[in-house]
Amino acid sequence: MLKHNTYFDGAVQSIGYERNSLRATVGVIDVGQYHFNTGAAERMTVVSGELRAKLNGGDWQTYPAGTAFEIPAKSGFDVQAMGGPAAYLCEFLGD
Repeated sequence: MLKHNTYFDGAVQSIGYERNSLRATVGVIDVGQYHFNTGAAERMTVVSGELRAKLNGGDWQTYPAGTAFEIPAKSGFDVQAMGGPAAYLCEFLGD
């Protein structure tokens, strides 16, 4: 079953799904800076556009389309879409 998620007054939207018992979302982040907390570990792959991300305690890093970054479980990260909206795939990796 598909689940539509909306965050930050619609500036970040995603569709959640499960395949082979693995959870994932695909979505779009509009221009702006947003903070997310994580329960499970995640891998964010930039599908289109460019994201900047800062993991808790880290520095800002830039991720163009085709690159990915991982966020540990029970932490968080800040993210910015650069130069326009950016699309992503978020795969949940477990605890």
